[in-house]
Amino acid sequence: MSTLAIWLLNVLSVGILLAFVRLIIGPNMPDRLVALDLLTTIGVGMAALYAVAFDQPVYLDVAIVLALVAFLGTVAFARYVEKWAHHGD
Repeated sequence: MSTLAIWLLNVLSVGILLAFVRLIIGPNMPDRLVALDLLTTIGVGMAALYAVAFDQPVYLDVAIVLALVAFLGTVAFARYVEKWAHHGD
């Protein structure tokens, strides 16, 4: 593995730690959702980096599926929040 790949993995690991802190302390549900979405995005980046660094293209499929699941989860939560916000009207 190259020095650049190791450096990028360290940067992504710091991002995971910071996003996890935001996930824990909140303060509200949309903030936690954004942190969770960021965690999955960083996971996609790590899978893609691993695929390129070790010449394992199967991990790109993992990254694509993870990105699609995260997108669908974000859209579903946004629709839930929208309906909940308009419930009082």
